[in-house]
Amino acid sequence: MANHSSSHYPYIGVLGEDLVAKWLQSQGWMVINRRFSCPWGEVDIIAQKKDDALAFLEVKTRTNGSWDAGGRYTVNYRKHPKIYQTAKMFLVQHPNKADYLCQFDVAIVCCQPLTEKPIGATGDENHENKLFSLFTEKYHLFLQEYIPAAFDASTISGLLSGGNWEKPNYHYRVPMMK
Repeated sequence: MANHSSSHYPYIGVLGEDLVAKWLQSQGWMVINRRFSCPWGEVDIIAQKKDDALAFLEVKTRTNGSWDAGGRYTVNYRKHPKIYQTAKMFLVQHPNKADYLCQFDVAIVCCQPLTEKPIGATGDENHENKLFSLFTEKYHLFLQEYIPAAFDASTISGLLSGGNWEKPNYHYRVPMMK
């Protein structure tokens, strides 16, 4: 792959988040926030299901052959507490959602440069192992993997103080800050 300027990478990251947001909407989720940030970190997408459940998503967009398994290695035990604390801050700022069940999901997006330029979004029935895809002028992006409940309380509870976790199917109520 060609060496790109550092400004290239945030651009494809935003395209990856756009793709995942469109896919979530096609699955019945409502995207309620994008790139929510606070002093502890950032959550790429916050989505809500009709049944009062929230998903806090980390989206990783990579080109083929990336060293970090498509971004999977970067969503590790060091990142979990940051996502968790950021989720808590979101719930403090949105107390009407404080009792929602919460899950922490990861979306893996693959980005390939294009030589031609078809534009649009599709369910991508022509490509195996691709959940959804998006074409831009320069790139073909596709949702390679969506990992619901990618991490749970057991991976972060020892790193954070306080808070009892309820465990219905890896969905949690995030304890509010005191």
